[in-house]
Amino acid sequence: MRAVLAGAGLALTAAATLISASQATVAEDPGALKPLTSPTELGRLRLTEQLVPERSLDRLEAAMGRPAGVDAVLAGADHALRTEDACTAGEKKALPVEPAATRAYCWDTADAATHRWRPESVTTSGDAEAYGRWGAHRVILSGWTREGGGALDRDLARVAFVNADDPDRLTYTWALLAVPVDGGRDYRGLASHVSGMVWYQDKLLVTTSGSEPDALYVYDLRRIQRATVTTDAIGRVPGGWSAYGYRWVLPAVASYRPAQGQCGDATGTARAAATTAGSGLPCPDGLSLDRTSTPAGLVASETTARGSGGHTRLWRYSFSTDPARSGLLAADSTGTVTADEAYETRTDGVGGVLSHRTGPTGPARWYLSRVAGSSGGHGTLWRQDLHGAEATRCGSSDDTHRCWGDGTGSLSYWEATGELWSLSGRTLFALPLSSVERELR
Repeated sequence: MRAVLAGAGLALTAAATLISASQATVAEDPGALKPLTSPTELGRLRLTEQLVPERSLDRLEAAMGRPAGVDAVLAGADHALRTEDACTAGEKKALPVEPAATRAYCWDTADAATHRWRPESVTTSGDAEAYGRWGAHRVILSGWTREGGGALDRDLARVAFVNADDPDRLTYTWALLAVPVDGGRDYRGLASHVSGMVWYQDKLLVTTSGSEPDALYVYDLRRIQRATVTTDAIGRVPGGWSAYGYRWVLPAVASYRPAQGQCGDATGTARAAATTAGSGLPCPDGLSLDRTSTPAGLVASETTARGSGGHTRLWRYSFSTDPARSGLLAADSTGTVTADEAYETRTDGVGGVLSHRTGPTGPARWYLSRVAGSSGGHGTLWRQDLHGAEATRCGSSDDTHRCWGDGTGSLSYWEATGELWSLSGRTLFALPLSSVERELR
């Protein structure tokens, strides 16, 4: 009798475990997207455009010298990315399990070892131009954030300009992101995380956070300035201009601020309060370009902490079709930018977002990378639409959908090559979007 009862107890325990695992897996399935259509919900997404006065940019240019372009920056590349075979075992462990990356790169050993700076976002010349090149070059841009250590040591942001002409030898150099001050007589460093980044036409749009009150900053890639003094200072210094030791600096030319408030205060509490509840002021955290919409659209997602149970909003703005406003968002005569559409997903911890249509009239499919539950773990790549959700899967255990990278890196689709680019840990990787589709189930 004791043996029978023990066997029955084990069976019940096993059944309960299976049910619990099944429920956990089902609970993480975000299901279908929920459209947000009320004027109140859409009103929270409105932005106000603020252009840096042309006279301020001209004054800065007159003091610093004639701006350079992307070609000049690439010509001065002084670092090299390591190919996958030269990456460490720990760096390669961060790569997706299934589908596997077809190309992977690791930063040079000094940049890979630094703990103050970390890569967060990626965009490419495939975003900038439909044919995939900027002039004669294939280019990758990666946004990095420096963690500030206190009130007097604020966050900073830099961009790696990567020459990707030779897939076996990627070289890069750094440019500091800055904001003009004092009417263009000086500049300060952008004190923000750059978790999202999109290069469209001649403009680079990046997300902001922390002490920056704006939602997005805009940089003109035809207005890259040379620093003339190599120090840790930022801005005008005795003898010239410094950019935290980097050779290049990008001064912002515009920004977008939420029409109903701001994205953060000195401690970032406004952003945290908005995104924790999932019902306040949404501020962009993930960004990507959607070339399959007409006109091309900027796709955004907010951030909610993984495991918080909060829902995440996704939305889209159109880019301007006015040739005089290349790379800027479509705005009305008052400078107001309105979201074209918005959705809510029942998942939290969204790191990267991408929207893509399979045809000119087909529905948009939204791809969301959900961050890993633990440091060094793997995240999940979901595809959602109005009908449901699917995830890439690997293995044969009950928990088979944690197959992506760590999920913290942004997503960027290079239309000319069909590749999806992202970051995991400190590893830059690419794989065909078609391979993602094959693994979705």
